[in-house]
Amino acid sequence: MSTTGLIAILRGITPHDCEAVGRALAEAGFPVIEVPLNSPSALDSIERLSRALGQDCVIGAGTVLSTEDVRLAAEAGARIVVSPNTDAAVITGAAEAGLRPYPGVATPTEAFTAVAAGARQLKLFPCDAVGISGMRAWRAVLPSDVELLPVGGIDETNLAAWVAAGAGGAGLGSRLYRPGDPAELVGSRARELRRLWDEATG
Repeated sequence: MSTTGLIAILRGITPHDCEAVGRALAEAGFPVIEVPLNSPSALDSIERLSRALGQDCVIGAGTVLSTEDVRLAAEAGARIVVSPNTDAAVITGAAEAGLRPYPGVATPTEAFTAVAAGARQLKLFPCDAVGISGMRAWRAVLPSDVELLPVGGIDETNLAAWVAAGAGGAGLGSRLYRPGDPAELVGSRARELRRLWDEATG
């Protein structure tokens, strides 16, 4: 996974719904599916998705706030851990467990702290706080192998602009999935977002 690409954030998904929604996302070409740990029975959903789709998609845990969360995510089959904040212990714990950390950053200081702890993927969150011009400025000073991924407010209207500014991917949450949305609807949204991504990166 040299470039992360689009991340489907399934906040609020249940184990009952996760496999159908996950399949719709995989068929639409989404390479990464994240289940935030504050979703109902999140570890169960991660385990089910890893078992059903782990060969087709990278399955990750989101809202990872502690090294214990890292351990549980790894046991459930997650391959990445995504956090809303920068916590050096979580970053190093993820690496030691063989998982890829995606710490949340909103300032240059947080970005460089995360890089110093070993992160090479940074979640710009909320990305509106950084802005496209801010991400361009970060891109100029961060190591070239560090990937920047905006999350929060990404949709069809601005995805291409973030890609043009150097984003290596983007996290899509409520614009893509809300609890209870049928898999067919999620798949339709995902196909459109994937089309826009392909156009922007082609």
